[in-house]
Amino acid sequence: MDMKAFDGGVSGMFEIGDYVINANNGICKIEDKVHLDLPMSDKKKLYYMIVPIKEKSTKLYIPVDSDKQRIRKALDEVQALEVIDEIPRIEAVWISNDKQREQRYKEAIFSCEPKQLVGILKCMYMRNQQRNAEGKKNTTIDERYFKIAENNLYSELAFAMHKDKDELRQLITDRIHAKE
Repeated sequence: MDMKAFDGGVSGMFEIGDYVINANNGICKIEDKVHLDLPMSDKKKLYYMIVPIKEKSTKLYIPVDSDKQRIRKALDEVQALEVIDEIPRIEAVWISNDKQREQRYKEAIFSCEPKQLVGILKCMYMRNQQRNAEGKKNTTIDERYFKIAENNLYSELAFAMHKDKDELRQLITDRIHAKE
């Protein structure tokens, strides 16, 4: 898979009508490119005006020439199938240190990178299995980030595949088992 498609950076490559992924707001549509006045400056800066598909009344402004607020083009159906087919080969991100692991979870979620999300989901699943075998409950941090990562990944894949999340779960299961 061409991972340059998932570089996460903001650039001038987006057009009005494109669907993009934003770390904090999920799938968004670029509705416009607008110039806004900057405080304390005589310059007007160009921004993408994006609208989350789940919150149509929200408008977000992302600078066209900045990578601080990362967005990337949403996966299409072919790319989504490639990600799904790669799931068995994506390694779990295993970090023993709790603070480092939580930081890695945050980085993966902020990256909006499907493979990174799969890696941390696998880690959390393995940690949960291990903790259950030891008679321990899952940690609150793992549970919280698992929900966020799973929602972000499944929302984008479902959107790309024109399916709801339950249909997507079955499709992933079927495709992974068909490859075994």
